[in-house]
Parts: sequence; structure tokens; C-alpha cells
Amino acid sequence: MVERRTMPPRKTTSPRSRRLRRALACAVTISGIMLTTAGTGHADPYAAPVPVPSMAPSTLDARYTAERRSIEQALKTAQAIGDDDRQRALGAFLKPGRRFLYFDPRGRGQAVEVIGDLTRARRVAVLVPGADTTLTAFDDRSSKPWSTPGGGARAVYAQAGSLTPRPGLAVVAWLGYASPKTFSSDVLTDERAAQGAVRLRQFLAGLHQANPGAQVGLLCHSYGSVVCGRAALARTSNDGGAWQKVTDIALFGSPGTTAWSASKLGGTARVWAGRGASDWMEDVPHVRIFGLGLGPDPVSRDFGARVFDAGTGGHSDYLLPGSPSLGNLTRIALGDPDEVTPG
Repeated sequence: MVERRTMPPRKTTSPRSRRLRRALACAVTISGIMLTTAGTGHADPYAAPVPVPSMAPSTLDARYTAERRSIEQALKTAQAIGDDDRQRALGAFLKPGRRFLYFDPRGRGQAVEVIGDLTRARRVAVLVPGADTTLTAFDDRSSKPWSTPGGGARAVYAQAGSLTPRPGLAVVAWLGYASPKTFSSDVLTDERAAQGAVRLRQFLAGLHQANPGAQVGLLCHSYGSVVCGRAALARTSNDGGAWQKVTDIALFGSPGTTAWSASKLGGTARVWAGRGASDWMEDVPHVRIFGLGLGPDPVSRDFGARVFDAGTGGHSDYLLPGSPSLGNLTRIALGDPDEVTPG
């Protein structure tokens, strides 16, 4: 049984601070509408992904090996063209013990890393990150490694080990889609999320092939919650059983999911939502009109999700070691709903 800790009172925000945060949120929204990203016109120097075996217990090692070779080749390219940021990131990818199921160095890059034993896990947590997530930010960003896919996944895995001696958990850092830039019009619509949702559903089908008995928890941060939302809305009874293994969907720091209620997302899965007291996402308009906006606030009473205590942190602090949000998200990942403290 996990020992519960008495948490300090939730920090309240002054009216002046709320006005400043609302102004910032509006500035971000307006900038997203006005700013566009122009192409450079230059050919991408990095090679396209190589063919890899389908996911199955007998092919995972071969797949890890193939993707490691791709990372090594991309590192050589980064060295040849003087791409220092990529050199640092890819050098870290090649540290002993790291295993990648997917790698694409083109553009801003995509990667899917596994932490733990994927084929023997009782539970698999899939961490879906939000905007501004790139290969160079896969492990480190603004001196907050827990705010990245790789660092966040390792934080969840370590927390699970501290909660129970045999957690039976594997964690996947899933940057399997083209994450939008925060200051772009892409974050105001679900177009990138719709593309990512197709990739996420394909990944879940492969995961089901690799470990048919594992239950899955989706941990969806920021714009990643839009990806999870679109994937959940597209679920069907003909998905080969993969979606039936999703028992929990956790939305944190979410701008919306395009769904009007948790019941539209969940099916048989539990839908959770949390937001830190200092997260500026609270002040983003939660609307959806003519395809713009991402719908209702997941932590609102009308949405109907199970709201969990996310502490006093900001938008990048949900997986901060020692935080109540990390503890609750890890309990959700472990499939222990009774141990999650409500918000």
C-alpha cells in the first residue's frame, strides 16, 4: 500500500498575476495566428528512416539495432554539416542501454524511446509530448529535463520504482509526430494532432503485437493531449484489440482535446485531467469555432474527467521529481486509480 503524504495547501493566484498570465496567453494566441514559418528552400541533409521489422517480441532487438545504426548515421551527418545541437542530442541517444523503436532525423525530427522491458511489462505508459518538442529537445530543455519526452519518461519510470518494488511498468517516450511550434497557427487547430493521432494508433497496434497482455496508460501533455484526443475519438471496434488495452488517458496542461466531454474520449478507459496552479494554460480560451480552437477545458466540471492534484507547478513542471503531479501521473500509469489524490 502506498503511503499518502499530506500536501501543502494549493497555492492561489492573485488577481494581478492572473491578469498578467491572461495577457501572456492572449499574446501567445495572437502570435500563433499572425506568425507563419517560411521554408528555407534547402534540401534536408538527413536521410529518411530505414525499413525496420514490424513490432513483435522476436523482432524488437533487431529493430533497436537498426534504429541505433540510423542514429549513428545521422550523427555523422550532423558532424559533417556542423550541426552542434544535433551532435549533442544524438550523442546522448547513443549512450549504452538506450533503445529506440523509431527514429527520423529529417526536419525537426521524431523519435520513440523505450524505457524498461516492453515485452514483459504488465503496464505500458506512453508519454505524448506537446508543442516545440524536437530531437534536440528530446532530453533537455531550459534546464528542465523532466519537461522533455526522454527526461519525463525516465522520471515516471524512476517514480514507479520508488512506489512499488516490482512495478511491471515500461515507459515509452513517444515523439512520433511532427510537433508544432508554440508560436504558429498550427497550435490553434487540430490538423497536426489529426496526423499524429493516426501515427499514435499505428504505434498502439504495434505495441499490442509486441505485448498483447499489457494494459496501456496514455500520458498526454499540452498539445499532446490533442493528439490523444483525436486518437481516442477515432477508436473503432475493428482496431485489433489495441485500443481496448488503453485503460487510462491522462490530460495535463491541456489546451483542449476537440472532444466535448470525457465520455466521448474514454469508452471503457478512465479519463483524467490535471493542471498546475501556475500553468498559464488556464488562461487560454477554451473554444472551438469553425475549426479554430481545441474545445472545452478538460479540468472543467462540465467536461467530466477525473481531476487529479497537479500541485502548484507551471506548464513544464508536471513530471518534476518529488511533485504531486508526477506521483499522481505515475499512479495512473501503474493503473492504481484508488491511489490518485483528487484535485
